[in-house]
Amino acid sequence: MNFDVFEKKAKELGVLGIVVTKDGKEIGKKLWDEQCRRNVYSASKSFTSTAVGIAVKEGLLSLDEKLVDCFDEDLPETVSDNLAKATVKDLLTMCLGQEKAELMGAQRPVYEEEDWVKMSLAFPFVYEPGTKFVYNNVGPYLAGVLVERRAGCDLVSYLYPRLFKPLGIARPTWELDPYGHVFGAGGLFLTMDELHKLGLLYLQNGNWNGKQLVPESWVKEATSKQVENDKDSFGYGYLFWGGVGTGKSYLAGCIANALMEKEIPVHMTNFALILNDLAASFENRNEYISRLCRYPLLILDDFGMERGTEYGLEQVFNVIDSRYRSGKPLIVTT
Repeated sequence: MNFDVFEKKAKELGVLGIVVTKDGKEIGKKLWDEQCRRNVYSASKSFTSTAVGIAVKEGLLSLDEKLVDCFDEDLPETVSDNLAKATVKDLLTMCLGQEKAELMGAQRPVYEEEDWVKMSLAFPFVYEPGTKFVYNNVGPYLAGVLVERRAGCDLVSYLYPRLFKPLGIARPTWELDPYGHVFGAGGLFLTMDELHKLGLLYLQNGNWNGKQLVPESWVKEATSKQVENDKDSFGYGYLFWGGVGTGKSYLAGCIANALMEKEIPVHMTNFALILNDLAASFENRNEYISRLCRYPLLILDDFGMERGTEYGLEQVFNVIDSRYRSGKPLIVTT
């Protein structure tokens, strides 16, 4: 597999390596630096989601449980109506109800409060849970803590025999909060190949070498659209980006998460949504395509869906050509 064209953009983005697997077989790999364990940032969230799915199967928790019951000893003096409505499911969808992002990379080192569980629940719940998408580390952090409390061990110890060891991943390092809880929203350190294995596991519906590590029902639910992100995106699952391409979008979602962690805007959409938007406002077609070219990174999912129609092919060409002329990177999944 030739990476010459990709390599030009890879240097601009600071990509350190890439591995491509098709139909269960590795068809290409390129490294621009040694493959050592690095912070995978918000891709860590997908491992926390996986832990929740396994915990649900084991009967340790339910997505319908109220947070006021799960964290009854950590609640603020006054529990708002929105906090009272929030459930475990809301921890996984970025629709917890809080107004702004908390526990982000630049915030964590400067918090004076050491009890992040109590602090997280004390942040204002401005919106009704499930109604407003706000990218926020509080949800996945609390989800990881909940699994730890129900399992009676830290998140790495819980996942090691159930996920890491079967995948051939040695016990990893994962960021901790001041009280020693694993920070389920980020800070997991893995090599490229180790991270790649989770994507393969989900492509294989949770099955690895004949053993069902993650319930197939959870794989489908977690990678399906659970909530809207914005009108041009394909939504958000349970700490997974992308509903249309599911596993195929995993690597693109990891890249998007890492860039957003650094506050770099990323736009994720698919050609079906693009065609719908163009059909709804064709007179503003040029401006619409121009907007797609303003993002530092554009991710288009399921290219193959619209290749069968002449109109679809024309629009595909217009978007890709405009993006190419803008000189900014584009990721397309097929």
